[in-house]
Amino acid sequence: MTVLVTGATGSVGRLVTDHLLAAGVPVRALTRDPAAAALPDGAEVWAGDLLRPHTLTAALHGVERLYLFPVPETARAVVAAAEEAGVRRIVVLSSSSVLDTSGDNHSGEHHRAVERAVAESGVEWTFVRPDEFASNVLWKWAESIRTEGVVRAPYGAAPRVPVHEADVAAVAAAALLEDGHAGQAYLLTGPEAITQSGQVRAIARAVGRPIAFEEITPDQARKDMAAAMPAPVVEMVLRYLADAVVHPPVPLDTVERVTGCPARTFARWVADHAADFAPRPAAEPLARRAARDEEPAA
Repeated sequence: MTVLVTGATGSVGRLVTDHLLAAGVPVRALTRDPAAAALPDGAEVWAGDLLRPHTLTAALHGVERLYLFPVPETARAVVAAAEEAGVRRIVVLSSSSVLDTSGDNHSGEHHRAVERAVAESGVEWTFVRPDEFASNVLWKWAESIRTEGVVRAPYGAAPRVPVHEADVAAVAAAALLEDGHAGQAYLLTGPEAITQSGQVRAIARAVGRPIAFEEITPDQARKDMAAAMPAPVVEMVLRYLADAVVHPPVPLDTVERVTGCPARTFARWVADHAADFAPRPAAEPLARRAARDEEPAA
């Protein structure tokens, strides 16, 4: 059994690759730039781009199972190529945002298009739908923590249930390796609800220095966020936070049910990533880690 991992240099794809290799499964890891991939020994590194489906033809030959990073623009062509090559199981990295069917959710529409392409094919499928990634705090807050020791954000009392990328990868790997997951859509959360201000306190404990939380208005946040993301995504994030204050999210036990291990806490995630919040030498690009990942946060 050979598995093709797309988005293999992303934060989840790398860990999926690790799980498969640990299980003794042949892995083909797809990346746009093999020379810069730095993937683990044992993985066959293949050049390919999901936005150009024809570049996957050789990598798909002889593959039985596929981990699919979500690229809606070409999802149907990629799935068709996978079917033609004989792929029998596809595990999709999706998002909890697909549950919002209002038609006004950019992330939901993005991931739903990929899910539809896979569900309407003839292959066995599993959808992995993480809620907010704990790693989102890197692009939201890491730079201001490193440079100023402060986080400025709206809705400090908004609880979230952030999930560790390692747990997302563990669920995806289980669905690739084991039988019994066909037709399942797994909604994943962390094991606890923690407010935004509580997340900042957890980061401060991990890095061993004070970090201030400064509440700002949604309008101020909208202006700040607009420089880094499209307007529909800004509105989606603000809507999630506002709704969480009124309707706090409930942690789910999906990770433990699928993998047999409890989901990792936010404190565990911060401990794993404490170095990302440390001040860096002026010569080192602050965006180095973010630029390395091929995956956007869900």
